[in-house]
Amino acid sequence: MTSALDAGPRVPLPPVLMYHSISPSTGPDPHRLRVHPARLDRHLRLLRRLGLRGVSLTELVRAADRGAAAGLVGLTFDDGYTDFLEHAVPVLRRHGATGTVYAVAGLLGGTNDWDPGPRCRLMDADQLRAVAAAGQEVGSHTLTHARLPGADAAVLDAEVGRSRHVLEEVLQTEVSSFCYPYGAYDDAAARAVRAAGYGNACVTGDYHPGDRVTLPRCYVGPRDTRGHVAARLLRHAVRLRRAVAAGTARPS
Repeated sequence: MTSALDAGPRVPLPPVLMYHSISPSTGPDPHRLRVHPARLDRHLRLLRRLGLRGVSLTELVRAADRGAAAGLVGLTFDDGYTDFLEHAVPVLRRHGATGTVYAVAGLLGGTNDWDPGPRCRLMDADQLRAVAAAGQEVGSHTLTHARLPGADAAVLDAEVGRSRHVLEEVLQTEVSSFCYPYGAYDDAAARAVRAAGYGNACVTGDYHPGDRVTLPRCYVGPRDTRGHVAARLLRHAVRLRRAVAAGTARPS
């Protein structure tokens, strides 16, 4: 059966926003990953005023399959920081929105060891279960936040496939969504995602090929206003339509 995403240029996927940490902390943020909860609230208020609703990536893809994705915007949160449960979930709930948080399956309850600092806590198994119980989606961000391009088959099997099994054991439900660390991938990594059984996967700002396992996203930073978010939504629509028209984006 041909889905809306398989239909290529006829039904481009709506934009997907990429967040990381949602926290009121005023500590160092050298990688520009922390968005204040009040700022997230303003972003979601903007979506509502525009007649849009934020949803998880799997909900977005499934809506596109039904031809019902109009009016939706994907919301994703990388790395699985504990502040997602504490600060993001209440804001999402207040706006009737859902999102996908991507957990590093081999570091549950640990810290973001892949960064030089500052150290931030990652959700443990109980916290991930609480996130799922709150109606939010948990996806995989590999076992160790490894950079996947150039990785051999054994590494891809562990980082992509094993991470899904770990999270499914924790959640006792299917894990459908994957996120490439650093937004980086190659053909072998994309094939590994398909082989592992994920229903979708996202990258960062790359509109080629833009298929089901390389879905583009728009970065949202600490100082982004509602105007910035509105501009990103418009830019996404323009870039995706140009890519589709040029034949370099093939939603599938």
